[in-house]
Amino acid sequence: MVTLIEIISLAAVDAINPCALAVMTIVLMALLLKNPEKRKNVLLGGFCFTLAVFILYFLYGLIMIQFFSHIIPETGLFSHYVFKGFGIFAIILGILNLKDFFVYKPGGFTTEMPMKMRPRVKQIIKKITSPKGAFVIGLVVTLFLLPCTIGPYIIASGKLSVLNFFKTIPWLLIYNTIFIFPMIAITLIIYFGLTTVDKVSGWKEKNIKYLHLVEGLILTTLGILMFTGILS
Repeated sequence: MVTLIEIISLAAVDAINPCALAVMTIVLMALLLKNPEKRKNVLLGGFCFTLAVFILYFLYGLIMIQFFSHIIPETGLFSHYVFKGFGIFAIILGILNLKDFFVYKPGGFTTEMPMKMRPRVKQIIKKITSPKGAFVIGLVVTLFLLPCTIGPYIIASGKLSVLNFFKTIPWLLIYNTIFIFPMIAITLIIYFGLTTVDKVSGWKEKNIKYLHLVEGLILTTLGILMFTGILS
């Protein structure tokens, strides 16, 4: 069984991931620095980048679901333990995020983009000069986002693998719409002048530990519910 609360919770955790928010602010800053007088480029560029992320992550989800559907039987004792394993995985991810709240270290394993990748990502993003370029760069950057965002998506894909192919599509649309929502929100509030890229980036840095706290609490709770069979 796949429950709405599981998919929404996992997608929400992915959506507030610090590395996804950081990449979005770097993209918008690059667009503003290239054409400071063309604020429309911020809107179009932000949307194009977000669309690229949405498309690639949707495809990643389809691939992972097909992978799990071939290794997890629909019924039986083995599948029962596999899904409990997903619950344990969620608990581990939750604990790692809680660790980052109490003892924070940038580039934490599976919780943020590794430090070694960050300079390369910034170099790639700085090449953005137009909305079309933002779309292309978005396709490339999704590969760098995977290490820090793939955890919840693996769990969601495993749960969705029990459904037939066509029934997984609406669930993936829900998941990925929630995942990109903060990117769209950041693009809009900056375009309309409600805040600046620097302020968004500063807010993220100031509250990064609390983002990990929220992620940790959601994942740990969800993992416990999955492992105990309350959510199955």
